Amino acid sequence: MNLSPLPTDLIESLVKSALTEDLGQAGDITSNFTVPERARAEAVIAARDLGVLAGLDFAIASFKLIDPNIQCDRLIEDGARLEPYMMALRISGSGRHVLSAERVALNFLGHLSGIASETSKLVTAVAGTNCKICDTRKTTPGLRAAEKYAVRAGGGVNHRFGLYDAILIKDNHIAVAGSVTAALKSAQENAGHMVQIEIEVDRLDQLEEALDAGARAVLLDNMSTDTLKQAVALNAGRAKLEASGRVSLETVRAIADSGVDYISVGRITHSAPCLDLGLDIEIK
Repeated sequence: MNLSPLPTDLIESLVKSALTEDLGQAGDITSNFTVPERARAEAVIAARDLGVLAGLDFAIASFKLIDPNIQCDRLIEDGARLEPYMMALRISGSGRHVLSAERVALNFLGHLSGIASETSKLVTAVAGTNCKICDTRKTTPGLRAAEKYAVRAGGGVNHRFGLYDAILIKDNHIAVAGSVTAALKSAQENAGHMVQIEIEVDRLDQLEEALDAGARAVLLDNMSTDTLKQAVALNAGRAKLEASGRVSLETVRAIADSGVDYISVGRITHSAPCLDLGLDIEIK
């Protein structure tokens, strides 16, 4: 998998914030008061469940920002499929420092791997269709770039990153603007030629109005699979179609089979369960 890494500055900023939250003003008083200062530790982080790995750079940064002398050796890469007991990272260094970084490293790794794993399940479910699974802006505040990276690690694609990089005209915009046509025409007249414009509709008559107004990307919100099929036929290839709402592992294949181009799923970021990974000290 060709997975572009996130910028180092972004990763370190997020990890520093998490470490500050965990260590507070006094540091790790448990490790400092129980582990000899010169004691060293060797450990591995391994999966305890099936899934897809994401967030290895965050885990490594957690150890390195506490102690640059900690050695971290990658055993696999983000995007790899995990099985129980499969090792992802080997760590060696100061026992105190390894233990102090453990929870922050596992929090990032488990959360992001959980997102990658849930995304992968949906991607697998629509395999063989031309449909792609994408995320939304329903992300944890401050963690959007990391969570969207995890979606890519799971084989999904990213929707817009924020309000600044693409226009998505939703039902409330249409209500204030006055109509589908009015909202779309205004966006077309004011946006630069490089800015993507998508409009949300929840009825076939709105879709027809949007297409007549020159829509090139349309979000079909909470439509039944039968209605989605009608929408695909009505569209006749004129615009890219994205389905959203009521998407689950049980429904996603039928939605993809309707012929839409994308399925956006908020729960892969806002509700993905943490993947179980653990750090184990190797006793020799």
